[in-house]
Amino acid sequence: MLSLLNQIEQSGLATWIHESGSLWGYPLVLFLHTLGFGTLVGINAAIDLRLLGFGAGIPLKSFEKTFRMMWGGFALNAVTGSLLFIADATKHATNPSFYVKLVFVAAGLFTLTRIRKNVFHASGKNESATLRQAKILGAISLGCWLIVITAARLMAYIAEYINA
Repeated sequence: MLSLLNQIEQSGLATWIHESGSLWGYPLVLFLHTLGFGTLVGINAAIDLRLLGFGAGIPLKSFEKTFRMMWGGFALNAVTGSLLFIADATKHATNPSFYVKLVFVAAGLFTLTRIRKNVFHASGKNESATLRQAKILGAISLGCWLIVITAARLMAYIAEYINA
């Protein structure tokens, strides 16, 4: 497995991203990753907070148009995250925080799809049951993204600890 990761890390693209010194390499990829993440999680957090009762004067239906932007943010993150991974494949693949991050990204996205289906596209359901479910989903979603943020930040520190 490590030999495959080393091969990935030694590819031309990975070397260019990691070592080019160009603003078009690692800094741009990291910036775009942050932009995608901010778009996905920022809008998602606004929806979650609305589901939890904050900003009750804002119609929930007005958030419906933001799902396309969130999926765009996720697509940008998937591409840039893959590029960041190949630039340091062995470091990331041996870091437990990386796997925690991926699991909770998947959980956050799953929860987002449940929110869209069960809250935004709920038809003919008991309104109090839908409201209760919306609050639970909003809280779970916020929790998932907080864990993702924490795991992402811990990746650098745990990598140093592992390699020490």
